[in-house]
Amino acid sequence: MKVAVVLFNLGGPDSPEAVEPFLFNLFSDPAILSLPGILRRPLARLIARRRAPVAREIYAKIGGRSPILEQTQGQAHALEMALAACGHEAKAFVAMRCARPFAAEAVAAVKAWMPEKTVLLPLYPQFSTTTTASSFSDWNRAARKARFAMPQASICCYPTAGGFIAAQAQLILEAFAKAKTGVDYRLLLSAHGLPRRVIAKGDPYQWQVEKTARAIVDSLGIMNLDWTVCYQSRVGPLQWLQPATDAEVARAGADEMGVVVAPIAFVCEHSETLVELDIEYEALARETGAADYIRVPAVGTHPAFIASLRDLVLQAALAGGTVTSAPSRLCPAGFACCAYR
Repeated sequence: MKVAVVLFNLGGPDSPEAVEPFLFNLFSDPAILSLPGILRRPLARLIARRRAPVAREIYAKIGGRSPILEQTQGQAHALEMALAACGHEAKAFVAMRCARPFAAEAVAAVKAWMPEKTVLLPLYPQFSTTTTASSFSDWNRAARKARFAMPQASICCYPTAGGFIAAQAQLILEAFAKAKTGVDYRLLLSAHGLPRRVIAKGDPYQWQVEKTARAIVDSLGIMNLDWTVCYQSRVGPLQWLQPATDAEVARAGADEMGVVVAPIAFVCEHSETLVELDIEYEALARETGAADYIRVPAVGTHPAFIASLRDLVLQAALAGGTVTSAPSRLCPAGFACCAYR
């Protein structure tokens, strides 16, 4: 079977000059700012202009650019190899939401390759209208414009996929192996935050994050493990999901505990892990008296994670339509924004 796999991710600026355009693309997304386009685009431009100086300072700490494209390309190559080992002719394409390569570029490349099946694979394990749904909509617009009509399937979420959970658990156990003798540790399972109003509209993201966290903890099998789910990267005056990761780091410091922080919604390294977790929160841990601070890497190209993606791609290619890591719809019926069909 000749399969094209389209890997969706957010993207990131590749230079200081690209920071403001990246922010504009982010905030002009109707899934992020739910306003009419005549209002959204000018407001997005204003927000991007105001936030660009701070964002450039953030990216300056990691070389002035985001590594997310190279990380995603590495995952694409690993997935191609895993599918080839199963006897399939596979090619993975990258479509970023807010930076190049955009969906239109990926559509053109897939169309030129002429696959038998195309599988849309978000690199967001937990579904949200702000990430997966936005990427799907972006792809569909570009596909219609290019008159791309080849058979297509999609993977909407995989928050408890076996290989994803196994990779997370192994990396966390490796982090605990670095623990200092005589120090009690708290495990912080950190996910990107969302405004509460997004969840109130029926977005299943928080529910899926909590499913991921519970599956990881069960897989770890550590007796009397002190752990919590928390949310990072909040911006603006809105009410965001709680508890906040920085508040949990400070609480562990107040308790004179060590901290192990694992990103469970990011599958590759970028500014939220390399700056927010590695630099800002580590400094906060020191300032608040934490006994130690250990950061677990993102799953990246961990073999178990890539194997999970391979299995999901093959499931989607054979079944068609929309699939999840569960046999059928994963989310309870009350989540109106679930993408499963």
